[in-house]
Amino acid sequence: MSEGIADGNGHADARLATLYRTWGQSGAGLLFSGNFQVDRWHLERPGNVVIDGADGLASLARVAEAGRAGGAHFWAQLGHTGRQVSDSMNPAPLAPSAVEIEIPPILGRSFGKPRAMTEAEILHVVDQFTRAARVAQAAGFSGVHIHGAHGYLVSQFLNPLSNRRSDQWGGTLANRARFLLVLIAALRAAVGPEFPIGLKLNASDFMKGGFTNAECLELVGWLNETGLDLLELSGGSFRDEGEDGRPASTIKREAYFVEFAAAVRKVARMPVMVTGGFRTTAAMAEAIGAGELDLVGLGRPFTTDPAIAHKLLRGEVERAASPEDSLAPFHVLPWSSVQIERLADGLGPDLAMTGEAAAETFRSLEGGYLAALLAARGPVGHAMA
Repeated sequence: MSEGIADGNGHADARLATLYRTWGQSGAGLLFSGNFQVDRWHLERPGNVVIDGADGLASLARVAEAGRAGGAHFWAQLGHTGRQVSDSMNPAPLAPSAVEIEIPPILGRSFGKPRAMTEAEILHVVDQFTRAARVAQAAGFSGVHIHGAHGYLVSQFLNPLSNRRSDQWGGTLANRARFLLVLIAALRAAVGPEFPIGLKLNASDFMKGGFTNAECLELVGWLNETGLDLLELSGGSFRDEGEDGRPASTIKREAYFVEFAAAVRKVARMPVMVTGGFRTTAAMAEAIGAGELDLVGLGRPFTTDPAIAHKLLRGEVERAASPEDSLAPFHVLPWSSVQIERLADGLGPDLAMTGEAAAETFRSLEGGYLAALLAARGPVGHAMA
């Protein structure tokens, strides 16, 4: 659900407002933005919105207004990629430790060797998040959501495979969680007690030696003391080695992380949300009714039917379409991204588009966004200044 349609300076444009005006009328009660990055040298993809100052405030305000026009809450999702950034955009990214990502060649991604952060750089990133949160609040978003999953910076600190520090920021779980807990405290001080703060967190990294579900449960106990307003559970990153695998009894269930949510919800004092896999009203109602979660999150269904929430809630359909089931695994992301591009252009989804056609279109679009990014910013060496 990363939009990737900002200009070369990382500013939102009218197309992003069009996209969220459409989704704001979907019937969803809460929208999260895609990855709004707090550091322009650490992008998940070219075309990410960047909030690293107030110069993009006016355009952000138009996006926030568009997303809230239908009555939904709209939270800005804030992130920092750490080491998980293409070397075409940053060949020497910051990370907890100088540990490279092991990427299967089939993914066709290339990441530079990261540089271990100094303590001053860690605290600087905390400041970057707090400045971005203040800008999002001033722009009219109704909350902020920390992206702490999927192998990005917060997740890297939690994962002992990527965090091999021996100071107060690494080692024990308490030390590996310090960055996240300091970050939440700083955000709360920045936005005040009434402005919602959410967190997307891996229920498990599903990696041998990585952040485990048992550690997640322990961390949730500490998160209870932070005043966090919402916990969204997700999981994994580029590698899935089967750790913390789903029990056989739950494999047939739609939602990927619902069994983890049930355990977390017994510990958590904030609402718990699961995104990933939900398609039918029956499965959603079952999870809510069983007390396994408080909120149901949907992603890809909004790219294929931007009115899907209304239809599900009104009983007009019992199942969201899942055209991705007919696509090759490595066509799903480009196919969904091209549908987002169409919605931003004011068009409807093209459900007849093939995976091959989507992949070709996506490569062209991403190439254009990368060229715009590289043309707009200074030399890479500036990133290290």
